[in-house]
Amino acid sequence: MDERKIFTQYLLPTMVQIIFIAGVAAVLKHGGVETGYATAIGILLIAVAGVSSALWGTVYQCRCNGKHIADVIKDFFQVRQSVKAYLLVIVFLLVDFSGVILSGGFQADSLWFPILLFLKALVFGGIEEIGWRCSFQPALEGRLTYVAATFVTFVCWGIWHLLFFYIDGSLSAVDLPFFLLGLLTNCFILSALYSYSGSLWICVMTHALISALSQIAAGEMVVVGMGGKVVCVVIAVGVYRKARPQNGLHN
Repeated sequence: MDERKIFTQYLLPTMVQIIFIAGVAAVLKHGGVETGYATAIGILLIAVAGVSSALWGTVYQCRCNGKHIADVIKDFFQVRQSVKAYLLVIVFLLVDFSGVILSGGFQADSLWFPILLFLKALVFGGIEEIGWRCSFQPALEGRLTYVAATFVTFVCWGIWHLLFFYIDGSLSAVDLPFFLLGLLTNCFILSALYSYSGSLWICVMTHALISALSQIAAGEMVVVGMGGKVVCVVIAVGVYRKARPQNGLHN
């Protein structure tokens, strides 16, 4: 398959959709209309923007990979994966959150709260994996090295997120350097997991777990956390190199 289709069938429409919604949000804000999660129009804009990656990822899978929507939905909820894949997820999470674990740990008012956060993150976050990890990066790896493909995904995913944060009104509250470092680390973690398992669900679940755990983190030893992220990148590259022969992926 021509790898250029990933740009015309996925990336371009995904970015056009979220840029258009950001433009609508800008016009409304300039006109004094309240947006964000506090209003119905704001929630509508957030929903339309947030679904862009999953929508066009699904379209790409159907048009270019011969899948049906039912296949994508089945892959999304295919929890039956190898024990090794789940263990690898645990390793990544332990290393990525090592600074939190050795500091304040995690705090929640009840056991149900992190579970609810996880379920919410499956829908408002996990669905992005249909586009970025299941569609975009694998296509890039047909032309680029793994590391280069991951950085390209990071740049595109980062721009997408900044536009989304503008739409939902949280952009001014984002600690940009910290966010971008975390996003880059997540790009390596999630792409390595997909290379290793070939599973959309594993990426969706891990994305949701990272989002949920980040929201209940009580504190972090910054130096340890930064070191943990570097180690995650090193592990990800090693996992990819090990998985590549069995999955037929490009270097």
